[in-house]
Amino acid sequence: MPADMAALCSDLDAETAALDALLAPLAPDDWEQPTPADGWAIRDQVSHLAWFDESAVTALTDPDRFRAELAEAMADPDGITERVAKRYRDRTAAELLPWFRDARARMSAIFRVTDPSTRVPWYGPDMGAASSLTARIMETWAHGQDVADTLGVARRPSAALHHVAHLGVRTLPNSFRTRDLPVPEAPVRVALVGPDGDTWTWGDEGAADVVRGPALDFCLVVTQRRHLADTALVVTGPVATTWLSIAQAFAGPAGPGRKPGQFRD
Repeated sequence: MPADMAALCSDLDAETAALDALLAPLAPDDWEQPTPADGWAIRDQVSHLAWFDESAVTALTDPDRFRAELAEAMADPDGITERVAKRYRDRTAAELLPWFRDARARMSAIFRVTDPSTRVPWYGPDMGAASSLTARIMETWAHGQDVADTLGVARRPSAALHHVAHLGVRTLPNSFRTRDLPVPEAPVRVALVGPDGDTWTWGDEGAADVVRGPALDFCLVVTQRRHLADTALVVTGPVATTWLSIAQAFAGPAGPGRKPGQFRD
């Protein structure tokens, strides 16, 4: 069945509200606190989300312009993410939060009325609009985790978790491609326990390579917010083991991940 864009937008809006609730009470100096992402403060997490929200709108509404801007950005030796972070470090906290709110509201409104099958260019392969929206949910959740970790806040799992897990499974091939590794042909079974105790599964039930454990831990690993060693995931088989060591649910070049012991929940 076609993806329900209204439902996806509602989940995105809820995750946005959860992040906003962390950001709104912060004093100006708090926005300068360093986050687990090397060299990034809370301000950089927010400018990243706002800028890529605007970029997602451009990809949806003017794909030719998006591709032209992408070609220009790819020529920057700093890479796109660092280029954005550096460009907006002079913005005050009073400017950053309204920018994020406005960019997010506009993006959500446009996605809500977009055909889910519409092809959208991005910083990797083109994707359907529903997948693009799911990626924005994942990004919000992941960067929200960086903010929560910085503030020492434990977040309540939301509906976003299933979207992040699904994207994490779907991006297995890309995790290998970003490191110029051959994509394995062997299937991987993923069986996760959701926050309410229900089981989420993907892949061949008879697969020799299996990932089992808490859905939250899986999401933290595939977004590179926790090292595998600091989770309760049980990984069986060489393909699954390699995958979880390089898993990357987001587009772009290979990310550095987290060091073992950096976080122990």
